[in-house]
Amino acid sequence: MKTAMKNNVTVVNHPLCEHNLSVIRDKNINSDGFKNSMKRLATILVLEATKELPLKTYKITTPITECDVNKLSDEYKIIFAPILRAGLAISDVASEIIPDASVQHVGMYRDETTLEPVWYYDKTPVRYDNPEHIKVFILDPMLATGNSAHAAVSLFLKKGILIENLVFISILSAPNGIELLTRDFPDLKIITAKIDEGLNSRGYIIPGLGDAGDRLFNTFEK
Repeated sequence: MKTAMKNNVTVVNHPLCEHNLSVIRDKNINSDGFKNSMKRLATILVLEATKELPLKTYKITTPITECDVNKLSDEYKIIFAPILRAGLAISDVASEIIPDASVQHVGMYRDETTLEPVWYYDKTPVRYDNPEHIKVFILDPMLATGNSAHAAVSLFLKKGILIENLVFISILSAPNGIELLTRDFPDLKIITAKIDEGLNSRGYIIPGLGDAGDRLFNTFEK
């Protein structure tokens, strides 16, 4: 798997990313096909985003003998923070990869007039204990204007999480969102499968894939 990294932005260059992106872009793909390809993309991106998690040596007993093994360090807490609704497509996969991680939901919807995020849910504590030992992965399939992502990153920073312990994971990104996050949070790590051309007048990514939440949960207006 090849990656291209610039200004803490990693674009994962993998044949399966390209293949599954082509599936979810197609407006005629059925819901099952869309969800399954989103899961495959999420798996690749979560594996890339977590590859620097700290390990610790432990002693265990195999059926044969004792030996030292490397496991995720119990000195660190791992949090997956999906931005509702669409972020659930990534957090479900992430929880299967790291079952002991905490999932803390943050809920925002986009005001279609101002394109600004409107908060409606926050399942995070008032402040975190030992924030230097907490790794947070913010999850949202679409990084478009970057306004919701910016609000989520700001939320965790205000609660004491260190910027170097924050990672933002998106399946598809626009230059607008990348520019906003890298300008205001230059030390934030961003993992994505593709950076598209830009945004249309409604703030949707071009060529994009439409509204990820509506396509995931079949909530299109008839």
